[in-house]
Amino acid sequence: MNHTPRTRTVVSCTMLVVALGAGGTACSGGGNPLTDKPYDATDQISFNGPKGAGKKADPDKPLEVTAEDDDGRITDVTAIDATGRFVTGELSADGTRWHSTSPLAADAHYTVRVSTEDEDGAPGRKVLAFDTSKPTTKKRLTVEFGPKSGQYGVGQPITAKLNKPVKDKAQRAVVERALRVDSVPAVQGTWYWVDDKELHYRPKDYWPAHATVQVRSDLDGVKVGDRLWGTKTKPLKLTIGDRVIAVTDAASHSMTFYKNDEEIKQIPVTTGKPGFDTRNGVKVVLGKEYFVRMRSATVGISEGSADSYDLPVYYATRVTWSGEYVHAAPWSVGSQGYANVSHGCTGMSTGNAEWFFDHVEEGDVVRVVNSQGDTMETFGNGFGDWNLDWKKWRQGSALVSGTPDGPRPEDAARLRPQSV
Repeated sequence: MNHTPRTRTVVSCTMLVVALGAGGTACSGGGNPLTDKPYDATDQISFNGPKGAGKKADPDKPLEVTAEDDDGRITDVTAIDATGRFVTGELSADGTRWHSTSPLAADAHYTVRVSTEDEDGAPGRKVLAFDTSKPTTKKRLTVEFGPKSGQYGVGQPITAKLNKPVKDKAQRAVVERALRVDSVPAVQGTWYWVDDKELHYRPKDYWPAHATVQVRSDLDGVKVGDRLWGTKTKPLKLTIGDRVIAVTDAASHSMTFYKNDEEIKQIPVTTGKPGFDTRNGVKVVLGKEYFVRMRSATVGISEGSADSYDLPVYYATRVTWSGEYVHAAPWSVGSQGYANVSHGCTGMSTGNAEWFFDHVEEGDVVRVVNSQGDTMETFGNGFGDWNLDWKKWRQGSALVSGTPDGPRPEDAARLRPQSV
């Protein structure tokens, strides 16, 4: 016996409920179940106030989409605001209900695309639109990205400084999810919470040479915590220069300068003497100063002691905030390449220091090995971020800590080739 298949599509002739909090009813007013034309869904959304034209949804309430028909199911829901921010959500196993799992933004316009399928497999599509109200509190969370836009070396971390502390892990996840870092070519990276008000972002490995990095915040209008809402943030764009890595071997008293993985120059140096040993590990160039007056009193050495000094120093490349530099040290040329006699800095001849000064930029990597000194601090004295291995770095994230290594599903698309 032949049967003529029924072509009932859930959104065209059955009930679709779209709700923020309690449910309202949304049924198609047209005869074409595949229409993709948005319509004003104000009357189909429930609010904490009176319904009607011009009313807006409460962003504090989750978004729900429900198919009220035993013969049909929802197959997919995409909710996105006018700035391109997606709302994550979960679809029930039977396809009857979808609900948001990330907060809606306040004072935003949303478009919700609902894909459906009836019992015979016929597809349907419905597009809903609504606006959310403004937050009722003036308590705002602001973010300041660093460094300034410009060109940097492959070791430059991204920083995000908050104006208010965020301690709760769930709230940190909301913040971290909204801080977006996109690069061409794409990299695997994540944020690390240095403390309640500062995050650092770095890739698993150094940035690729000549990459373009764009950083933005999607926190504007997003509820972070009780009466705390995100606000607009100035985006950041970095370009990455050549892959410059200088490796100082304190045991052999030499620095090897690499550019794009090619050895360019070997420089005789002197590093910290016993008691003033240079820090081991990876440091990042913080800045360059043609002239610095270096005085021992600024690092706790008493004036008049055997180790006191007051020297004019040229071609000084800073690698820590506490005063460690790579610089010209004409007074120790006889020891360079043979002995470590400095108070912690890396000294070289004036000619070599000028060459180094001219060939590095902020964000380039300076690595010290085989020193008797401690390892460079991870945070607080410059950028020692690279001295944490990737496993430990991931543990500082509110999103990926405790999860398998690799990009999050929602970030997978960002690791595909793209253009900036």
